[in-house]
Amino acid sequence: MLDLKFIRENTEAVRKGVTDRGLEVPLDRLLELDARRRKILTDLEEKRARHKRGNKEIGELMRRGEDAWALREEMGALSDEIKALEAEEGEIGAEIRDILIRIPNLPHETVPVGPDETFNQEVRRWGEPREFAFKPLSHWELGEGLDILDFQRGVKIAESRFTLLKGKGALMERALINFMLDLHTREHGYTEVFPPILVNEESMFSTGQLPKLKDEMYACRDDELYLIPTAEVPVTNIHRGETLREEDLPIYYCAYTPCFRREAGSYGRDIRGLIRQHQFNKVELVKFVHPDGSYDELEKLTRDAEDVLQRLGLPYRVEVLSTGDLSFSAAKCYDLEVWLPSYGEYKEISSCSNFTDFQARRGDIRFKPAGGGKSTFVHTLNGSGVAIGRTVAAILENYQREDGSVEIPEALRPYMHGMEEITAG
Repeated sequence: MLDLKFIRENTEAVRKGVTDRGLEVPLDRLLELDARRRKILTDLEEKRARHKRGNKEIGELMRRGEDAWALREEMGALSDEIKALEAEEGEIGAEIRDILIRIPNLPHETVPVGPDETFNQEVRRWGEPREFAFKPLSHWELGEGLDILDFQRGVKIAESRFTLLKGKGALMERALINFMLDLHTREHGYTEVFPPILVNEESMFSTGQLPKLKDEMYACRDDELYLIPTAEVPVTNIHRGETLREEDLPIYYCAYTPCFRREAGSYGRDIRGLIRQHQFNKVELVKFVHPDGSYDELEKLTRDAEDVLQRLGLPYRVEVLSTGDLSFSAAKCYDLEVWLPSYGEYKEISSCSNFTDFQARRGDIRFKPAGGGKSTFVHTLNGSGVAIGRTVAAILENYQREDGSVEIPEALRPYMHGMEEITAG
């Protein structure tokens, strides 16, 4: 959430940032309400002071045995005025908040301006897509042929876009989770946590999922709880409402969780295979950092996610997202896209974002400067480190052989009991 004082003092910059995102927010109405509210608060302060003095005067008149009727009448009328102003201030405050929570974070100056993903800019590539001497199969064809992915039974158990992993497919999923967690905790400096996968509305609000993305969420019918769309939500909320110490920053967390998304409005997009599932596994990276170094931390975070793909030998590219493709809470975001031969293109496998103090304001996450002084908001970041199902898809497709078997990346073999390949039967 943006600071109202910042909006008041930087209105045109905020207007441009919102416009560059392709959104409309009633900023003029917000400023009008803000001015009226500040006038009311000034009037309230004066009237309350007068009311306090008047009551004191009434007491003094009564002690002297003098008539206080006229002053009582005046204070009664003043009390009614105060109540009316308080009610108006409450209504205006609610409308101000309703507008504020619909204003997105402002894009960083290095973010390319454009209405959609076609304006994203490639930053770098790693690895060369493999040249096949045969026509490569899709990961769903390979998975079914190897009897490790069962899409029909996933649908029978739940509905479309749920998948049953079997045998070596289930083992690969678990192996990837452990491989990523070990890499991030042992070499990248993250502390592993295992958070709840059901969260309350306040947790969803503080990270920016609510109210904007409500249609994307799975909600419990009888409880005000939501299944998480990403571990970013519970892990960021670990420090909601807390004031940290500057000397404890930065704080790095990583977490494996299942994730759940309704994918509302995505009908017809990547509906086959593991690319766009309603339930999927992910290892998430979350940082709480000092504001002065948050963009350097974003570069490190992105490199940590890239390290996973490099060790698995999966070709990928990195893109910086345009203003129109940024998530609601992000000021800057890099997408990692892995090469999938069956698509003949790169597909997103991780997003790494700097939210600056946007989430911290919504969740009231601050730090106290080591040298003393007023507490201030931390900057939060997160990134997938990385999506497990899409990694399974990428391994199957990039490491496939002509006979339908699949080589296991060397880095993953210790996590798969030394297994070097997956074959049928």
